[in-house]
Amino acid sequence: MKTYNELMDEARKNVGTLCHACPVCNGKACGNNMPGPGARGDNAVRNFDAWKEIRVNLDTINENVTPDTSFDFFGRKLKYPIFAGPVGAMNMHYGDKYNDLEYNDILLAKCDEAGIAAFTGDGLYPEIVIAATKAIKKHDGKGIPTIKPWDKDTLNEKFALVKESGAMAVAMDIDAAGLPFLQNMEKPAGSKTVEELSEIIKDAGKPFIVKGIMTVKGALKAKKAGASAIVVSNHGGRVLDDCPATAEVLPEIAAAVGGDMMILVDGGIRSGCDIFKALALGADAVLIARPYVTAVYGDAEDGVSILTEKLGKELRETMKMCGCASLTDIDDSCIW
Repeated sequence: MKTYNELMDEARKNVGTLCHACPVCNGKACGNNMPGPGARGDNAVRNFDAWKEIRVNLDTINENVTPDTSFDFFGRKLKYPIFAGPVGAMNMHYGDKYNDLEYNDILLAKCDEAGIAAFTGDGLYPEIVIAATKAIKKHDGKGIPTIKPWDKDTLNEKFALVKESGAMAVAMDIDAAGLPFLQNMEKPAGSKTVEELSEIIKDAGKPFIVKGIMTVKGALKAKKAGASAIVVSNHGGRVLDDCPATAEVLPEIAAAVGGDMMILVDGGIRSGCDIFKALALGADAVLIARPYVTAVYGDAEDGVSILTEKLGKELRETMKMCGCASLTDIDDSCIW
């Protein structure tokens, strides 16, 4: 099995022209040409930098135990509070090495084996969700399909595929309403009212995650609509200029709805220490997207294992050095 550095060296040969497979994926090298819909302003960089401004509090006067990193996700016990984030249109954005079905097949299987779970992506072409849900069905529903806020007819078509896949939960990246290709569709697509979202959630018939929440007001709307969880996310800094970083808004959102629904967060989280900080700010778990792309493109199945164990080891080490025996011990007293 490759080392992490060897994995990244190999990924640079395979990820196409937009992604540079940087040693640390911080948005600085790719800038507004970030794979996918690009980035708006310096939002992607701001997401990354905000985690680095938070410090952790060293405390080693504690019982000497191996920290328990396990996390309950709607009745499924995961080894770590980590999810691979949703990515779609692999050929278009990351080169020819993998299509969506091949990428999701590798990602879902190895995330499950590594003790975590993966979200799958959506996009302009129907084949993206067809491939994602086919891979989820193949792996006994162990994946979370993420559907964009399309018009009603398109949603009905895509959610029929989701139901057939047996997915353990489903997500909607509601902030994708800001993506140009969604706004330019002939049929109405984009933002949803609370009432529209409530109907979508009821029809889904399984734990529903609303991704793209950046305010307390938005979190309360998702709660009112019946969401089981939210992802504090600004779509990787891709949809709105001058948006705050996810780390900046997470504490107030978690304080408002954390007791009522699961709180996930993404945006520039790149290490186990970052994961620790996210949990200290009120999240239950995190999503990490592009690093899992480079992991797969660097060493396929082994790449997922290498990255997951790297993150898990960093999280355990941070917990141990900050006196946290389990995830429930992590709170805002652990950061400075």
